[in-house]
Amino acid sequence: MTRVLLVDDDPMVRRLLTTVLTAQGIDVVGEATDGDEVPRAVAERRPDVVLMDLHMRRTSGLDAIRTLRGTSAPPAVIALTSFGTDETVVEALDAGAQGFLSKDDDPEHIARHVRQVADGAGALDHGAAGAVIRHLSGSRRLGSRQDEARAALAGLTDRELELASYLPHGLSNPEIGVRTYCSESTVKAHLGRAMAKLGLTSREQLAVLVDRAGATAPDTSA
Repeated sequence: MTRVLLVDDDPMVRRLLTTVLTAQGIDVVGEATDGDEVPRAVAERRPDVVLMDLHMRRTSGLDAIRTLRGTSAPPAVIALTSFGTDETVVEALDAGAQGFLSKDDDPEHIARHVRQVADGAGALDHGAAGAVIRHLSGSRRLGSRQDEARAALAGLTDRELELASYLPHGLSNPEIGVRTYCSESTVKAHLGRAMAKLGLTSREQLAVLVDRAGATAPDTSA
């Protein structure tokens, strides 16, 4: 069962999310009321995923995410907010979040993405995905021209590049595995190594780089 830590300064939001996630078979192992409580809560509760509100009184969710990324074997983080600009989405992903969801998303949608992130995938709602394409595709770090993107991807193995080529289609690890005859764990391992080589923190960044290089898999049919 996926273990989740909720971080939000609004008790009603925490209560609602606990009810929603528990009903979906997800184990809410603890709560934190502000960003400065996160490191201790993570150390004590050992969650697989942290649902992190970005706007809190003492320590912002962005700062809390950055702190977690500096620890040994940090859990995955999904930034959770009731509103967000393109800049906020990009800042959260750059800080190290694996996903960005709205508190207004459908409960089943939130639960599904929590499980995906726990399995090593990313989680972006529709609006956040658009922000990634608009902003990260023009980032110098991800390559502002096709030749730069291709040069960056040249450091990947053939298998890593093959698996990464399906990311721009928004496929999950199991879906990529079906198309490439790999186990889910193999897909996760290869994509993790690819991101580490490129200095990226999310599948979405890798997807944009692959798309810019023109290396997207042409056929996504099962």
